[in-house]
Amino acid sequence: MALAPSHHLVGVAPSAYAAAAVSRLPRRGLLRSGSACPAPLAAARRICCQSVNSANVLGASSKTSYEGVPVPVVMIDQDSDRDATIVQLSFGDRLGPLLDTMKALKDLGLDVTKGTVATDSAVTKTKFHIMRFGRKVEDPDMLERIRLTIINNLLKYHPESSEKLAMGEFFGIKSPEKKIDIDIATHVVVEDDGPKRSMLYIETADRPGLLLEIIKIIADTNIDVESTEIDTEGLVAKDKFHVSYRGAKLNSSLSQVLINCLRYYLRRPETDEDSY
Repeated sequence: MALAPSHHLVGVAPSAYAAAAVSRLPRRGLLRSGSACPAPLAAARRICCQSVNSANVLGASSKTSYEGVPVPVVMIDQDSDRDATIVQLSFGDRLGPLLDTMKALKDLGLDVTKGTVATDSAVTKTKFHIMRFGRKVEDPDMLERIRLTIINNLLKYHPESSEKLAMGEFFGIKSPEKKIDIDIATHVVVEDDGPKRSMLYIETADRPGLLLEIIKIIADTNIDVESTEIDTEGLVAKDKFHVSYRGAKLNSSLSQVLINCLRYYLRRPETDEDSY
């Protein structure tokens, strides 16, 4: 069911949480540097915010039971559409039209060109096509801001999701009861994806600023990121990056350097930048 663009969007502007989280991170895009292994981004470590209770707004669910709470999933897809960034959000069957989320994205200066709602196996999936300045969103800072804004809205209108999301520790009303062992949860794999690029798979414990950390590490190994798929599933981030080095796929040596750097820093998220 398509969301008619002529509908009046109601809800609230995105909270300052997402903006505060991103503002504390280094504002760095896909820039190269000569360092082989980058220092981690310590600024994103401890972001504590005051909780917000749910509100009765259009798009918010009326269910408040914490029993049988589904796992929230937020996916940002840069591959499926040539011109737009696709964002898909699911939370079992509890999501409404999410007009409040569309309003929050528009308040970030984004154009939500299309929104659809579909149900698959009792799971409601809401999909947004997002553009900025007439094209898909390329800036990693803005992609992370989009992710945090959507998650913050989910936590606000579905407070029961707080225990299911890693972000519940930072933005929610209740932290997850069990935390993931980051050493066990972190997996990094590089595979060939044709003669001119490789596919980088990363799975690790989620946290604010994770996307920017990963982008920085990749950039500091002089590797180019061509496109991404950012998948937040509850406590875990499962991301894919199409990467290349000087217009070609990564060789085995460079792949291993990248894997080692990512494993080292993702498993040590609280290491200070100057503690070598």
